[in-house]
Amino acid sequence: MPPVVDEIPMPAAPLSSERALELFDSLEPVAPEEVLGRWRGEGFPTGHPLDGLLEAWHWHGKRFDSPEEVHPLVFRAVGGGLVSVDPSRVPAALLRAPWVGRLKPYGGLFPWLAPLVSTRRSAARLRSTLYRGKVSAAMLYDHQPIVDVFRRLDPERLLGVMDCKGMAQPFFFLLRRQVD
Repeated sequence: MPPVVDEIPMPAAPLSSERALELFDSLEPVAPEEVLGRWRGEGFPTGHPLDGLLEAWHWHGKRFDSPEEVHPLVFRAVGGGLVSVDPSRVPAALLRAPWVGRLKPYGGLFPWLAPLVSTRRSAARLRSTLYRGKVSAAMLYDHQPIVDVFRRLDPERLLGVMDCKGMAQPFFFLLRRQVD
């Protein structure tokens, strides 16, 4: 039975990437079939340039319909509806830019723009992959050099790490299972 972490407190100050990786490494893996469903996302601060950006731009989370049908970027649109954003329309180089955090103030515009970059098509898939010594569920983007790897915090929460080719440090996030 995997360890149950009652609560991962949001640190008052960001953890270092090294400390966040230690936490990630201490967690048990999760199988791809355990990840299926809808998940609400939030950042896990480590001082990464992306910290807070997704929330400012109204990121809702991720949706895993099947191992082959994954919607990696689900955002809130005007009126509160959810839309899946096509990640191929976001240049990977932008994610690696040290100034990307300066885009936070423009997040209020995104619910209006989200339909312009939305898609109904799957944009990723789930696989098991070896990452930092453990085989666990990972989400592979179809058209981006990005892999999100997941570990179990408890039965309803995952800690994810986004590994993007060329990114200086990984980006961490939490996912909480949504109940229909």
